[in-house]
Parts: sequence; C-alpha cells; structure tokens
Amino acid sequence: MAPWLTWTIVALLSWGGWAVLSKMLGNALTPGQSQALSTLGTLPILLVLARPGCRALQTATARGIVLTIAGGIVTCLGNLAYYAALAGGERVATVVPLTALYPLTTIALAVVLRRERLSGIQLAGLALSLAAIWLFNVEGDGHVFSRVIVYALPPILFWGLSGYLQKVATDHLPASAAALLYLGAFVPVAALLAIREPWPMALSGQNWILVLSLGFLLAFGNFAVLAAFARGGQASIITPLGGVYPLVSVPIAVALLGETISRREIAGIVCALISVVALSIEPAARPNSESRSSNNLSNPP
Repeated sequence: MAPWLTWTIVALLSWGGWAVLSKMLGNALTPGQSQALSTLGTLPILLVLARPGCRALQTATARGIVLTIAGGIVTCLGNLAYYAALAGGERVATVVPLTALYPLTTIALAVVLRRERLSGIQLAGLALSLAAIWLFNVEGDGHVFSRVIVYALPPILFWGLSGYLQKVATDHLPASAAALLYLGAFVPVAALLAIREPWPMALSGQNWILVLSLGFLLAFGNFAVLAAFARGGQASIITPLGGVYPLVSVPIAVALLGETISRREIAGIVCALISVVALSIEPAARPNSESRSSNNLSNPP
C-alpha cells in the first residue's frame, strides 16, 4: 500500500470517529463553544509535533511557512462561515449538506494550477466519491440548489482552498512542520471564540471527554492528510477520499448509537467503497519518472 494511501485511511478513520462523537455531543454546546473547547484537544498533538516541527522549520522555506499558516487561517475562516450559516435556522438542513462538497474546490485548483492528472479509473473513482459525499449528506427535499447556496458557498470555497494550500505547502516543508503551523493557527481563533462565547455552565465530565476527543481526532485527521500530501498524494485524490469519512462514521453510529441506515446512505457506502479502490490505483509511471524529485510525485504522467 502506498504511504500516501495509508495516511489517507488514517484520516478517514479519525474524521469518521469525529463525526460520531459530534453526534454524541449533540446540543450540549453551541458551535462556537465546540470549536473553542475542542481546540484544547489539539494541544497533545501540538506538543508532540513541537520538537520535530520546530527543528524542521529551521530548513523550511518562507513560502512553505506562509502557505501553511494561510491554510490554517483559511480553514478557520471556513469554520466561521459555517457557523454563520448555521445561524440561519431553517436553512440548516440544506446548508450543512452542501458544505460537504468542498472537495470540488480543491480538485478544480489542483487540476488547473498544479496540472494534476487522473487516469480514467481515478476519474470514475472521483465521480463516485463526489456521489458518495452527496448521498451521505444531502437531504432528499429536492431544493438543494435554491438561494441557500449563497450561505454554503463560503465554507465550500474556504475549506477547498485550504486543502489546496496544504498540498502546496508540503512541497516546501516536512509534514511535521506543516502540521505544527497549520494546527497552531487554530489556537488564536479558539481564544477569540472563547472570549466572545458565553462559558458553558455545568458541563458534565462525559461532555468534556467528548469535546476534547473531538479536537484530538479532528487535528490528528488533519495531520494525517498533511502526511499523505507530503508523501506524494495528489490533492485531487486525497481530498475527495477524505470527504467520504461517513463510510466510517455511519456503521459506527449504527452499531453504537442504534441508528438506522436509509437506502440513500447504503448507496453512499457502496459508492464510497468503490471510489476508495478506484482512486487508490495509481497510473503507471513512465520510465524516466524515477529521476524526478519527490516534490513532483504528485503530478504523474
């Protein structure tokens, strides 16, 4: 198994667990409180990354540092836009599913700006991956392309741009340094939210465990994606693969939370399984590809 695929699967597992814990936390916290308090769960990962990350930063290029920090900030902007969309009340049921289509932005940027190429099998896998994301998230009300796209568009653009920036950044610095800078950008945002949001009263020990675990799994998933990018994975493949994390969360929710699976979700699972296999099949390299640097492995012939 290719290293980039291994790390992508790790990200899937992490984000799948994050999605389940989000359901378990329920409405105990507001979105802003969840974002602020869950950042505490990223601190162990930041501490582990501190020494190797700081050492790697000594040889990092300024461009890589700027791109990574920008990726973290853009992600935070996407989160804030997402929370603003949630404040729309009746629009929640439509805005939330639409934001799951953010891989479209990453794919478009990677293909146009990085000239990433996909084989026919990978293109089919990409289509199935996007179909799986849609089936996992979109409500069957038939009104998803109404004016609410205006509320969903900022998170789609910000999160998709962040995925692209993360990929480009790993061309210029190691994954440990990229993850340290990227996750570190969440800390000041969390501090700002903690000041603005009212402190939750009488938060139970179970909910503390849930919200800290949320931050840890989300951060570990982001680290895994950066590691996958750094090991030659294409942004146009890794991002849609990461978007099918319901493939992990749905079965767990059924087993542990007693939830049922609709026909739409079953179709999403089937599409996701096939897409994972198709996207993981790398096109054959040309004979002279061995002389290319590792930074160019993300652009197969």
